[in-house]
Amino acid sequence: MPKRFILLSFFAAIIWAGDNPLMNPEAANETAPETYKVELMTTKGPVILEINRSWSPLGADRFYNLVKVGYYDNVAFFRMVDGFVAQFGIHGDPAVTAAWKKAKIKDDPGSKSNKRGFVSFATSGPHTRTTQLFINFGNNSNLDSMGFTPFAQVVEGMDVVDSLYSGYQQKPNQGMITKEGNAYLKSKFPSLDYITTATIKE
Repeated sequence: MPKRFILLSFFAAIIWAGDNPLMNPEAANETAPETYKVELMTTKGPVILEINRSWSPLGADRFYNLVKVGYYDNVAFFRMVDGFVAQFGIHGDPAVTAAWKKAKIKDDPGSKSNKRGFVSFATSGPHTRTTQLFINFGNNSNLDSMGFTPFAQVVEGMDVVDSLYSGYQQKPNQGMITKEGNAYLKSKFPSLDYITTATIKE
């Protein structure tokens, strides 16, 4: 392959990344409204979340920006644990996942409990929230003291969440999703449900 073509491709990739909001976490820094709603259109139907910024300001801001840039479009519910959580938020494109890997936000104190229908960011320790979320199926108040801070609640469509495919439980490997994205999931776990679009409702 000619060196000139390689260089042009390299610079085109840089320009594409700079223009693509999905590849630029630093620019996704708007302050969210005090309350807002988001519609998750899933492969089983719509789910409406109501976000209250006073519950978890940094979490509400991060979710608002992620939805605005289209992060959750075509994202799988990859971890479905009966009676516990429906988890999602690893992007289908590994390059996008990599771009957000270090875009961590600090913990919020939290004022709500992880009860049925409440939504929190997943974490891997203090101040490590990035893009992964979970919807609580049951009363998981034991998570409250572990940094899992609810910032939203399902106000319509919890029956849709209950109907999402849970046959794989925790079998999808997060490392493989991070590495190969939706290609891995569609090949190995074809029955998973997805968010087709996530939109802020005016």
